[in-house]
Amino acid sequence: MPIYEYKCCQCLRRFTLLVLKVKDSVPLKCKHCGSSDIEKLISRVRVIKSEEARLESLADPGKLSGLDENDPVSMAKWMKKMGKEMGEDMEGGEYEQMVDEAVHEAEREKKGEDPGSADSGDL
Repeated sequence: MPIYEYKCCQCLRRFTLLVLKVKDSVPLKCKHCGSSDIEKLISRVRVIKSEEARLESLADPGKLSGLDENDPVSMAKWMKKMGKEMGEDMEGGEYEQMVDEAVHEAEREKKGEDPGSADSGDL
């Protein structure tokens, strides 16, 4: 069952449409403004991998290129990459937020600032 993505030429909003049967197509209208002046977009394709395939991909030495285990920023980028590979799409972006905070703290530490200080302006 394909999901098609469209863009309304009137209100410029995007919307998706699940097509259950291609032969039973209905006239297409924007879900937001009702206009029939829409264009079909080319969407990205997402492939679902099995856990075994994901773990096999993580074992690829090419995934470790550019990794410096002594550099927290390098490690954080690698963690993000691996998190995406494992499908760690936590609610509200918690995983990515945690990694971003670790990067921020590491950068402050490199500059000689106190990583835990409250005067950073981020609060």
